[in-house]
Amino acid sequence: MSSIYILWDESHLWGLLVWRALEAMKLPYCIVRGEEIAQGLLSCNPPALLLTPGGNARLKAEALGSKGIEEIRNYIARGGKYLGFCGGAGLGLTGKNGLDLCPWERAKFTNRLQHFVSGHLHSSLGTNLSHSGDLIPDNFSENPALPVWWPARFSPKENTDVEILASYATPGNDFWIADLPLSTLPPGTFNEWEDLYGIKLRPEFLEGQPCVITGNYGEGRYVLSYTHLETPNSPEANAWLAHIINALTEGTVTAKQTLVTDWHPATELPLWTDEKLLEAKGIFDDIVTIGKNHCLFFARNSWLIGWRAGIPGANLNNLYNGLCSAVSMQPTPAAEEYWASVSEKFMHDLHLFYEGVKGYLLAERLAMTLSKTFPETVSTESLRNQRTALFGPPMASGGLYLELLHVLDTLVYLLLPHTTAS
Repeated sequence: MSSIYILWDESHLWGLLVWRALEAMKLPYCIVRGEEIAQGLLSCNPPALLLTPGGNARLKAEALGSKGIEEIRNYIARGGKYLGFCGGAGLGLTGKNGLDLCPWERAKFTNRLQHFVSGHLHSSLGTNLSHSGDLIPDNFSENPALPVWWPARFSPKENTDVEILASYATPGNDFWIADLPLSTLPPGTFNEWEDLYGIKLRPEFLEGQPCVITGNYGEGRYVLSYTHLETPNSPEANAWLAHIINALTEGTVTAKQTLVTDWHPATELPLWTDEKLLEAKGIFDDIVTIGKNHCLFFARNSWLIGWRAGIPGANLNNLYNGLCSAVSMQPTPAAEEYWASVSEKFMHDLHLFYEGVKGYLLAERLAMTLSKTFPETVSTESLRNQRTALFGPPMASGGLYLELLHVLDTLVYLLLPHTTAS
């Protein structure tokens, strides 16, 4: 029991962040799929810790199936440990598409803008913890800056053994609501907007909300975090992640270093020489350039492209980071064989996607330009139909996007080292 299992399904960008974090910390890991868990992997070869990255909790549950969900519950009940970030945290909750490890549920949003928050938040650590004090490092900052990337929220229940390790406090300097950076707004702006327009945008809805929780399930333990402790170049979050892993595994897995170095996927040197894959990288570079040239995209940080509200930026980040990662990884025989079998169709679909996305992005830009003087020139319904055809319906995935994402996700999975030495 000396390895960490990373549950890979439906993680995409967030799976890459977790993998990078464990690599940086020189921790032993094994990348696993839901079908392997459903077939009894956790029973025959239990890990020191099961780590589930962010992503869509519903799709993760579907990848596991009822048998996989049962296997995880049995593993934890027998003394296993579970750590989940964002979508992986949601998977650990009770309710539809949950593992029911934690009796709390996911809270509903009263305003969708409450979900569109990103960046670092200073957090308040839990006090008077009865059974979880070992999960907070000695001499740790009282208000660590912890990163969130469009988090959901917990719905606390009274009279449970769940303990709050941290709660949100005040926004950090890089905190955004949708495409609004808080640090650039003059003091009093939110008050004025509320008075003038009757809309609440201030992040006060997060203050005091739990963001990292823990509890016991059977003989095992879980930690669920809507903060992304694996975020690159986030020193306090990274240090806490290393400590939590050490504590959950009772010292059997210890980080050799704690800082996760910064990540620049778009500029990493290619290790593949396949012309089609390099052409695909060039096409996505051009999509990003078009978006930036027309003020629809912007550099959020070194590894994340920001986007204007309403643009499917999260989807494009999944595709772009997946492709950048694939091109910069050393080819493996399995990956080369897979790419040879799918590259022709992938490139055909990509060219269709490229033409569609160019038209869609430019139509969005035209609509923004004309919105004050000729608001009906580019209809909202037309834009919605274009987006749905390319990316699927809102809050779901489909269209050419899903086809391309499936290929890239499989390719990256075949390129990653699936296990490291213990």
